[in-house]
Amino acid sequence: MSDHRTATSVVHSLRELLELGALDLPRPGGGSTAVRWEALAALGRRDLALARLAEGHVDAVAILGEADEEVLPGLYGVWASKAGGTGAALRDGALTGAVRFCSGAHGLDRALVVAAREDGDVLVDVDLTDPRVRRDGDSWRAIGMDASDSADVTFDAVPATRIVGPAGFYANRPGFLWGGGGVAAVWHGGSTGLVERLVRHLRGSARVDEHRLAHLGALHAALRGTAALLRATADGIDARPDADPAIAVHALRASAERTAWTVMDLLPRATGPGPLSWDRGFAQALADLQLYVRQHHAERDLAELGRLVLEARRADGDRAAGGAGGGAEGARATPGDGEEFAPQGETEGLGEERAWARA
Repeated sequence: MSDHRTATSVVHSLRELLELGALDLPRPGGGSTAVRWEALAALGRRDLALARLAEGHVDAVAILGEADEEVLPGLYGVWASKAGGTGAALRDGALTGAVRFCSGAHGLDRALVVAAREDGDVLVDVDLTDPRVRRDGDSWRAIGMDASDSADVTFDAVPATRIVGPAGFYANRPGFLWGGGGVAAVWHGGSTGLVERLVRHLRGSARVDEHRLAHLGALHAALRGTAALLRATADGIDARPDADPAIAVHALRASAERTAWTVMDLLPRATGPGPLSWDRGFAQALADLQLYVRQHHAERDLAELGRLVLEARRADGDRAAGGAGGGAEGARATPGDGEEFAPQGETEGLGEERAWARA
């Protein structure tokens, strides 16, 4: 993709991928989750705006598959944000309200929209060509992810002719957490792409001192760690698709977020101001990553991870105490309770969070 991309060029590239079958990825939890996440990471390495839209489409396809619903022709998005008290609502069979951070607002064909209903949130498959779907083109003013075609979208009594799953389906299905791992794969791809730019810059530089090499070494180590965790988490999901992946996915997202911030910290120190001044693609990729990775809620998500770990350890201790007189079997946690599917060496435990906002 050109360094001088636009929202139009990104959607054009996305349609090319759709036509070539490059968005026909394996469903998560079906035995090839690592293949799926590697494909998403590769798209992130290429361009984060493109990867953001691609991730939304393949997530929508996976959601429809979980609901045993048909995937209609065209490009999909998943619009679920309730930021700042906004959000869609379903009343009298019609979709109303405003949803923020709708990526692909002008270029997509359909969207799965989370809407509040009296009995809980429901997912509505919306035809975006309906004239009652209105976009606010001035609502996205950021430099980062400027080509993601993100905007506030208002639904003006759009008939909800296709509801996907029962109330609560979107956030309570197994794939909700798996999808969070897919987003982490895209972040990781964005980080990797930036470090690859750094390597090319250093290869062409007349002076590569020990400080620059130290920064590159630290970045390489961080990327390797997150890449290994991506693979291990994907393999764990495939090995135990019925187990709760909350701790493993939270840890993966935290690792990808921390690696991204390591990249954003060390990369400019390794390059100096030059490439960030004259290489538009370099500067754009850095701005994209800085904004996109904020889908991770920083300390709030880390606190949730800590809570899950503590609860799991407490549950393990209670089971061990309860089985103290019953031999070795009584002292061992039941897989899927305190001891989840996480690969050897990774944190074990249970729990899950349902509060990831999609940008």
